[in-house]
Amino acid sequence: MIKKNNFNRIFIIIFFVIMITLFLSLTGWAVEEESTGNFGFWSLVPPILAITLCMILREALISLFIAVWAGATILHNGNLWAGVNTTASTLVSSVADSWNASIILFFFVVGGLMGMIFFSGGGQAFLESLAKKAHNSKMAQIFSWLGGIVIFIDDYANSAFIGNLFRPLSDKYHISREKLAYIVDSTAAPVSSIFLISTWIGYQVGLIGDSLPEGIELSPYFLWLNSIPYSFYSIFAIIMVGVIAYTGRDFGPMLKAEYRARTTHELWAKDSRPLAGTSELKVAPKASLKATNLWVPIILLVLLSFYFMWATGGGSEAESFSQAISDADSMFAILLATLIAFIVAMIMYIVQKIATVAEIMDSFMNGARMMVYATLILITAWSIGSICDELGTAPYIVGALGSYLSPVMLPILTFIISALIAISTGTSWGTMAIVTPIVIPLGVSVGAVLPIVISSVLTGAVMGDHCSPISDTTVMSSTFAGSDHIDHVRTQIPYAITVALIAAFCYILAGLGVPVIIDLIVGFALVYLAVYLLSSISANQLGIKFPLEEFVEKESE
Repeated sequence: MIKKNNFNRIFIIIFFVIMITLFLSLTGWAVEEESTGNFGFWSLVPPILAITLCMILREALISLFIAVWAGATILHNGNLWAGVNTTASTLVSSVADSWNASIILFFFVVGGLMGMIFFSGGGQAFLESLAKKAHNSKMAQIFSWLGGIVIFIDDYANSAFIGNLFRPLSDKYHISREKLAYIVDSTAAPVSSIFLISTWIGYQVGLIGDSLPEGIELSPYFLWLNSIPYSFYSIFAIIMVGVIAYTGRDFGPMLKAEYRARTTHELWAKDSRPLAGTSELKVAPKASLKATNLWVPIILLVLLSFYFMWATGGGSEAESFSQAISDADSMFAILLATLIAFIVAMIMYIVQKIATVAEIMDSFMNGARMMVYATLILITAWSIGSICDELGTAPYIVGALGSYLSPVMLPILTFIISALIAISTGTSWGTMAIVTPIVIPLGVSVGAVLPIVISSVLTGAVMGDHCSPISDTTVMSSTFAGSDHIDHVRTQIPYAITVALIAAFCYILAGLGVPVIIDLIVGFALVYLAVYLLSSISANQLGIKFPLEEFVEKESE
């Protein structure tokens, strides 16, 4: 429920938006801008408004809706009613889009499947076996991190599996939900974006191929493959999660969240609203504690995802397996695999007589029901992305900074531009689609090293995604980890910015011609040093000593 003072803030903000749009209407400014297809600085209003409201109100849904409405009103020269109509049509078209519809269906089906798996006792069996090896919060976090690396096929699937599977183990050792969401989010997209076979490859390689100027006889896959070592943010983000999990050192808002969880056993703040709800998934009275009830559906889902991506990408007629994956209809393939895994799981649980069909379907609905609020956020996030496309937000950012590009500075500036666009629009894939066709020809024209330039786009988009409260993958991480969405963004941003600064420094080194192996070694060292120094500063400010577990135990004595 939104607090009374937040309603007052919303009223003031809506009034402010109405005054702006009326001003535009009276001055006729928007008409002139609309005729050119470029709204200039005003194209930044929706994303800035959305991000600001999310932070102030701590309520993503209403914040996004207001931002969509504001952008739609600007599109129509301050006509409020036309803005309402466009807002409604944009929301509908976001749901009607086949790709988005596949994501929504996947969201509900995979949530329902997880509800069924836990209802069968499979999740409990897995956690019991894992708990024998994970004797403390350190090992629980390390296992979650390793799990995030293993599920490399897709960032959406990664978030769903790791968040649901490791949430009970994380709760057992009083790890904050913000921390689990960070582990999920900072392994999902970074791993998928650089792994040799994933749903991201097809998209990235396709963009590279379409963006190469005529006369450039280079393989798009070869360019992407050579860009992997330069994907500094993605690599260092994964490394940082491991370093933090192993050392037990946190800093900034995350340290406060972890200290709260360990000392009070409150997994989220008192005023938080976990996207997946606070209720635990139910376990059947006659549940069969067999790990196969968990692993069979999940392994089947992973294997079938690969198969269907291969099949939809041309199958045996494709030049290679990698080429087939590149050309695949990835979201449809994963959705189809999820549906089959659901059917197989249903048959398994009925044969074992765990419960009646109606009871199993109730568990499915219990899992799917957790996805409702997050799905609404996803729809509004897609809608604000569409509005930003019409306003020309991304081209404006690129155009404003384009004059500062040079062979040496191109990678670092491209990284920054990509991050800003991803933060503003909430989509890493959309950012890649916008920036890649611009910077590859530019890189060729100024003589820059293409793999470095390409990597700066791809990994910069991932960084911006991690900092944006309107990102679909960030919403998914909050949902499946059971964290308040704004709390997740607020605690992850300092970590993302720290890694981004290190990545930016390494891009400067790479632009100066420093070998990539040296760049990576320097980056690894800086990640460890940054974690140690920043955690020490935060701990001193809060009067906390590391390791946190020992400090908490002494406090309780």
